[in-house]
Amino acid sequence: MQKILLLRFSSIGDIVLTSPVVRCLKKQLEGVEIHYLTKKPFASILEASPYIDKVYTFDKVDQPLKEVVKALQKEQYDLVVDLHKNFRSWYVSKKLGVRTFTFKKLNPQKWLLTQFKINWMPEVHIVDRYLETVSSLGIQNDGKGLDYTIPASDYIQASSIDKRLENKPYLVFVIGAAHATKRLPPSKIKAICSLLKDELIVLIGGKGEVEAAHLIETAGPHIINTCGQFNLHQSASIVDQARLVIAHDTGFMHIAAALKRPIVSVWGNTVPEFGMYPYLPANGPQFSLIEHPKLACRPCSKIGYSECPKGHFNCMNQLEDAAIVKAVQEL
Repeated sequence: MQKILLLRFSSIGDIVLTSPVVRCLKKQLEGVEIHYLTKKPFASILEASPYIDKVYTFDKVDQPLKEVVKALQKEQYDLVVDLHKNFRSWYVSKKLGVRTFTFKKLNPQKWLLTQFKINWMPEVHIVDRYLETVSSLGIQNDGKGLDYTIPASDYIQASSIDKRLENKPYLVFVIGAAHATKRLPPSKIKAICSLLKDELIVLIGGKGEVEAAHLIETAGPHIINTCGQFNLHQSASIVDQARLVIAHDTGFMHIAAALKRPIVSVWGNTVPEFGMYPYLPANGPQFSLIEHPKLACRPCSKIGYSECPKGHFNCMNQLEDAAIVKAVQEL
């Protein structure tokens, strides 16, 4: 086995969750060369990895998948590991014409859970299911958790943002998520931050969270708002220096796990039973799950919606602010 191509096209969290497969293949197969194909916007997550030799990307305009496949065919891979399992990943492996190991996606089980609340999902984290895909190569879980490499050029010292962060440990609250039904309402985040008035809290988020962050920072002078100011790696460097991270079921929750931070993980319309809760080493930091387990309409989707299908958004609105604060204090 000399050259392996991994396929995972999106998104941030899903790509980070494949990092143990990348590391274990690279370290446990002598002399192997690891290549990775993903969508162009996610290339930066992979390019800094010490375990990936080459990153290929595609998009609809500049790098159509058909053209990228022509370049891949010249690489003469020994194996394709398909960790995405959709039509495009099938197309890539078919065109390359080499042996392919394909991840078992369990879409029927997810459909049963979202539509009928019948849970036939295995009690196995998705990382371990990813690793099962390559187990026939003798690959074993090394127990080291996830990886996320921050380039030195993007590493920001927290004290350069606010002098107080140099002398006092701080919390990070990642206020965003790709789908609204995965996010606490801004007013609720503000209330939680108000209860944590004795802590310095750094808000992390993209440009889409700027307006919400302006409301949240009115909770008090202990709030430091960085939303919309930094790129993904720079924000990750702020997370790396935090003593604890509060995050929704989103990519930054997995980045926080890769950086080995204690995590308070807040869940709305999705559920941990999908197997994508924080993945931390057994002897590492701990995490706490905050959810509404008795709500009959959960999970309503395996991904999320722009608004609650029922109109009440009880999965987030009925979470107790004090329970989240208590989880922070206990961790």
